[in-house]
This record gives sequence, structure tokens and C-alpha cells, in this order.
Amino acid sequence: MPLALFALTLSAFAIGTTEFVIVGLIPTMATDLQVSLPSAGLLVSLYALGVAIGAPVLTALTGKWNRKHVLLTLMSLFVIGNLLAWQAPNYHTLIIARILTGLAHGVFFSIGSTIATGLVAKDKAASAIALMFTGLTVALVTGVPLGTYIGQTFGWQSTFLIVALLGIIAVIGSACLVPNNLTQPVATKLSSQLKVLTHPRLLLVYAITALGYGGTFTAFTFLAPILQQEAGFSANAISVIMLVYGASVAIGNIWGGKMADKMGPIKALTIIFSGLATILVLFNFTAFNPILAVATILLWGAFAFGNVPGLQVYVVKLAEKHTPDAVDVASGLNIAAFNVGIAVGSWGGGLVVSEMGLMHTPWIGAVIVLMALALTRLSGRLDKSAQPSSCSAPLLQQ
Repeated sequence: MPLALFALTLSAFAIGTTEFVIVGLIPTMATDLQVSLPSAGLLVSLYALGVAIGAPVLTALTGKWNRKHVLLTLMSLFVIGNLLAWQAPNYHTLIIARILTGLAHGVFFSIGSTIATGLVAKDKAASAIALMFTGLTVALVTGVPLGTYIGQTFGWQSTFLIVALLGIIAVIGSACLVPNNLTQPVATKLSSQLKVLTHPRLLLVYAITALGYGGTFTAFTFLAPILQQEAGFSANAISVIMLVYGASVAIGNIWGGKMADKMGPIKALTIIFSGLATILVLFNFTAFNPILAVATILLWGAFAFGNVPGLQVYVVKLAEKHTPDAVDVASGLNIAAFNVGIAVGSWGGGLVVSEMGLMHTPWIGAVIVLMALALTRLSGRLDKSAQPSSCSAPLLQQ
């Protein structure tokens, strides 16, 4: 694999770290910035909103630009956003910083796969993409807990400084190693995105994605304060728990992918959403016991992110059938749907905390996941009804 791929992997690592590390730092940041926990939770929502907007809109607007120039520009924006977060004098400046980094995130993963495949031979394209996304997985397993530890020990601002430094290294690596003459893909038009967004079958899957993730982040955004206030963990222990969560996420991704391959996306998603809703309800009872809380979180991570492969495969499958000329667009918009779910779920969780209290977020998150489960079953029935029956098949052939 060319060295340029490792620059992309480092970029993905830095981006993944800055997106999720804030979950473990919310109590610390709320206290330091003198804002409520729901207001601190908005920093998760607004980042995800920046990703959701940046992925489709900015990718389309920069479609005719040189790929390397786009990469360097957006990673520079990512660095600026994290440096601004490091030096943020107040909460409102931090909001601007999070939105900027979210916009960079959205475009990076839209064009990163194209750049990665352009660096290798066609028979190594899948391996190149997998290597790049390894950066995101490693961020969840090591970057987030390490960043949480640094933020708890040296102040939350130091975490953003470290991430900014990683971003600078990634920019330098990309500038030196990524070639200028990468094949320019056909520019994605906004009209293609609108075509996908007007198809009811694809909209249904985007709703499943948003609700599935929204339910998780209704509670996950406030995991750190729940563990501190209800389970009695110290602030420093949160980084270790985030390590446990990250490891289960990595396992869940692999497990969810194998399940989707073996039994199909609908059956796999049915099992995963059922399990996730059960775990969120269970967390309402186990959160008060340190051992049971950590055990529940270990299961939670596997189920929460195990749905990603199945949802992506399902979107591509439906897009190939209903919008064959916009399959990549459909897949990219599902990434946006994930982040819409994160944004709305985090925001909704903040409202729950304000009006009802922390321990109402898990069971309400479970209800939202059950809505995703209901839509999954509905989509499966629509798939079956669209298939010609075995009796009518011979008639169609005649």
C-alpha cells in the first residue's frame, strides 16, 4: 500500500477522535464553560449537523475541484476548527469550532474513498478503503479514551490541541505523498441527490438509519454524567470505560457485517435493533451498579454500531434497484442520515435531561430504536410484496 494511504488513515483517526471524544468530556466542559449538561450536549449535535450538511452539499459544490486540493483544504479547515476549540474563550466560539470541524468531516469521508481507490490498482480498491476506515475504528478504540484521559487530566482544551497537531501531520503527509494527477470522478450534482431524496423506499431507509442512531445518542451523549452521578465513577475512570466501549464497537462492526452477509440486512437489522432496545432499557436498571453498568456498556457498543454494515448494504441494494445512476449518492446520503440521527438524538437527549432527568434518556432512546425496528420490518414487507410470486413467474415469462 502506498504511504499516501497512511496519511488518509491518520486523517480519519484524527476526525474520528474529535467527533466522539467530547462525549467523555461533557461534564468537565459543562462545569468549565458554566453551561448546563444539555447545552454541552449540543456540541455533539452541532458537529453531527455540520457533517450532515457538509457531506452532500460541499461534496457537490467541490465536485469539479482537484481531489488533492479539496483534501488539503478540508483538512486545513479541520485543523483550524480544532485550534479554535483549543483557544475558545467561551461556549459560543466553541460551537463555531465544532460546526467547522463537522463540515470538514463530512467532505473528507465523501471524497476519501475516491482518493484511496485512485492510489492503488483496481484489485486492491477494497483493501485501500478498508485501511482508510481503520483510522476511524482505531480512533474509537484508542483515540477517544486517550483523548478523554488527556482532557480529564490536563484540561479539555488540550485534547483539541493534540487533535489539531495530528491534523497538521496529516496535512503535511497528504501534501507530500498524495499525487496531483488523481483521476477526477464525475462530479456529483445536487439534482442527483434530490432524485434520491424523493424516492420513498430510500427515504424509508434513511429514516431507519436516523432513528436507529438517534435512539443510541439520546442516551450515549450523556453517558459520562450518568456514570459519574448514578454509578459513582470518577472523572478519570470515564476514559477506561470509553476504551471498553470502543473495543465493543470494533467487534460489533465486524459481527454486524458478517450477520448482514449471512442472513441479509433486514434479518440482521431486526436482531440488532431488538437487542439495542433491550440493552437501553436494561441500562435504566444497571446504571446504578458499577460492574453491571460496564457490562451493559460492553454490549451496548457492539449493538449500537453493529447496524452500520447492514444499513449501508441495504441502501446500496435499494439504490441499485430504484436509482441505479445515483448509487454513490444514495450511499453518501445514508452517512448524512447517520449524522442527522446523532444531531437530533443528542438534542432530544438534552431536552429529556432538562425536563425529566438523566436516567430517562436510556428508555426514551429505546423507544426511538423500536421505531427504527418497526420501519425495518415495514421495509422488509415492502421488499417481499415487490417480488413476483412463484405462481406468476411463469406467466410473466410467457
